[in-house]
This record gives sequence, structure tokens and C-alpha cells, in this order.
Amino acid sequence: MQPLKARAEPSAALRVDPCVDPSDCPDTSRRRWMQAMLLAPAAVAGTGRPGIARASIRTSAHIVIAGSGLGGIAVAARLGRLLDGARITIVDRKEEHNYQPGYTLVATGVWPVAKVRERNADLQPARVEWVKEMVAGFDPASNSLTTESGRRIAYDYLVVATGVHLDYAQIAGMDVSAIGSNGLASVYPSPQAAEATWQAMQAFTRTGGEALMTLPSTPLKCAGAPLKMTFMLRDRLRQAGMLEKSKITFESALGNVFSVPTVNDNVLSRWKTLGIGVEFNHRLESIDIGARRATFATADGGKLERPYDFIHVVPPMRAPDAVRDSDLASKQAPFAAGGWLEVDKSTLQHKRYPNVFGIGDVNGTPRGKTAATVKKSAPVVAHNLAEVIAGRSANLSFDGYTSCPLITREGSAMLIEFDYEGRLVPSLPMISPLQDSYFAWLMKDRMLKPAYLAVARGRV
Repeated sequence: MQPLKARAEPSAALRVDPCVDPSDCPDTSRRRWMQAMLLAPAAVAGTGRPGIARASIRTSAHIVIAGSGLGGIAVAARLGRLLDGARITIVDRKEEHNYQPGYTLVATGVWPVAKVRERNADLQPARVEWVKEMVAGFDPASNSLTTESGRRIAYDYLVVATGVHLDYAQIAGMDVSAIGSNGLASVYPSPQAAEATWQAMQAFTRTGGEALMTLPSTPLKCAGAPLKMTFMLRDRLRQAGMLEKSKITFESALGNVFSVPTVNDNVLSRWKTLGIGVEFNHRLESIDIGARRATFATADGGKLERPYDFIHVVPPMRAPDAVRDSDLASKQAPFAAGGWLEVDKSTLQHKRYPNVFGIGDVNGTPRGKTAATVKKSAPVVAHNLAEVIAGRSANLSFDGYTSCPLITREGSAMLIEFDYEGRLVPSLPMISPLQDSYFAWLMKDRMLKPAYLAVARGRV
């Protein structure tokens, strides 16, 4: 399916930048559009970072990286240039590398599934040893980890990049293998699940009915995905002429739909105009897939059973067992409940084990479980680790940068960027972060994957 040109809705709250193409713009808007196009590569890739180590540090240290997602591979690539003589080992069984930011595009019919699938071997940095096993446990007291086969691997320094565990088991009756059937959708587990979600969405838009969109109370990777799926479901119903025969309700286990207040308020305003209902403090507790019924736990301790024709299930998330069950896990609230990695939010160095660093979704930090977070934090982790190896202190700080190109309809998105404090930190000053535009859509659809691959290779 080819992207449609964004068309304005009657409401000012949904006003879309009319300049979907430079030729459509008056002179001032055209200049702004072209400025954005020229600045986009720098914004996507990141600019130079003063203070980051450049020269190689001679060392014979053994560095083990647990995980070969974007974070693990990006740090490995950077360390290979910062360190001379180091032995670097990546531990991860996965042969396929998935471009997870593209899952929502697959699940809403914009991309084919092949576009989010890569070979992990093609992204492995040169001269890095690849142990094709999953980590079963960490023993930081002995500077070692154990793989699923029982192999013990000792390290001098460790980078934890394991990602998150999708805890569908917390939802009674949930069956990931059933995604795509009986109106069941969930974009998170895999490319196959994203493709099956699109099949379920297509079936729903042919008949209409009751749609439930869920949000758990735990920290999430790509916390904007549930919102994108909601916006796009509404847009697909509009395109199919089924809006009058449908009802969409967003069931949040929290008191909001997004943790950044200004973004939360903007989205709620848009949804009110679009006719999307919202219910707060409703946690998905169980699901009867065959009967198409969902049960929610409410704030007053009660239960609410809701029938549906389509449901998008977002699972609770936590750290993988290997981290959660180790001494690397956080011991204090709020991150102890999920077993998140206990790191200093600025240096990303472990608070109790100084030879351990964390990167990506596994970190117990206030925000930041996106690919954009890795883009900004991978140079920090690599630099700080190199400094520690050289006998110095970790001296570079990460501000919690997170980016979410929040799709509002096909052909339009908002480019939301924020830091640990929830402050909006736009990198393109001529693009309003709370105003949707074709340019933000273009970044999501065309520009971000090449930037992602450049980050993986340590080029930006």
C-alpha cells in the first residue's frame, strides 16, 4: 500500500501541514520544508559530541556484550575503534536482526514484512567474537556469565544489552500464536506478529465493530506504538468507510496514555475530536480469545468484562530473567519490580559494579526504551567504558533523549523528542513537535531505517 497524501480534517486540532510536497508550498513554507530536508540527516544521525574519546586506548581487556540488538552491536562497533588490542565478545543466539521501529508500519499495512528483517551476521562488527547462545545467568561477583548450554564466560568488563521480556504470561488466556485470528492483534513480539496484526486489522475494517486498544502499567519499549496503532486503526476505518459502524476505546492501566504531559494532552485532545474513547486505570487481566471477551481490573479492585471485535494487546514488560534474577537487577523502587538493570541514569554505569554498563531497553532509567535512545546513548556507553578501562572515571552524561515519530494518520506524524525530565527537545526547530506533518511521516517511512543501520555500524 502506497502512502496517501495527508488531507486536512475539519478540526484545527488535527490540522496537517499542507506542504506534502515542496511544489505545493508557498515560498515561506517551501523554504521551511527544504531547510528541514537539509537538516534531517544531522537530526536523525546525531551531531558531533565534544569530549567523546577518539584515540585508541591500548588494552588487553576482555569485554563481553550480552545481546546483539541495536545497542549491543552499536557499542561493539564503537569499542572496536576506541580500543586497541581488546577482545570483544557478543553473546546472543539470534540469527535474524529485526528493525523493530518498523513493526507498526508492517502492522498497519504501510510496509511489507521483509523490510524489517535483516541478517545479524551482516551487522556484526569485524574482529568481534560471536557466541551464538543466549545468556542464562549473570554472576557479577565473579565477573562471569553462563550461557543456556552451561558454558561459563569470564569478562573484565560487561555491557548488558539484553532488551526486555514481553510478559504476556501476566494476561491469563493470552496466546501469542493466535495473533491474527479472532480479532487478536499485538505488534510487539515479532515481524510475523506484526504481519498477522495487519491481517486482523484488515478483517476488522471490512466489518467494523468494537475495538479495544490496551496499555499496561509497566515501562514499555516504544511507548508510542500503542498510540500509533490507535491512530492508524481509526484511519484505516475511515479509508474503508466504516467509522460509523465502529467504536474505538483505549484502555489504559495508568492515569494517562503517554508519560510526557504535553504529548499526553495533545493526543487526548486529538482523540476526543476523532471520537476515540479513553478509559483510565483499566488493566488487561485476562482474555478469552475464542469468545472475544477481555477482562480488566479497575482501580477500585473490581473487574470489568468487555466484548470486542478487535483488540490490540500490549504486554507488561520487564527485564529478562537472566538480569532480573541476578545481582545486577535494581534493588529499590521503582525499578526493582521489573528487575531492570541498576545503572546510573547519566553515565549508564552500573551503580554497584563499576565494570558493568547497560545500553537500551533493559536499563532502569526514568525514560528511554527506543532506538533513538540507543543512537544517543551508545557513544556515551562506549566512551565511558573506554575511560574506565584507561583508569579514569566515566565522565560523559546521557540526558535521556528519546524520540517518537508519532503517526497520526497515513501520510502524517508528529516528531516527538524529549529527555529524562519530559521536556520537549526538538532537533529541527522549524518543525513543531506537537504539529503533525508529512515531513515527520517521511522521516518515519523513509529516513529512520538508514539512520538505524548507520548507528548499528557505529558511524553516527
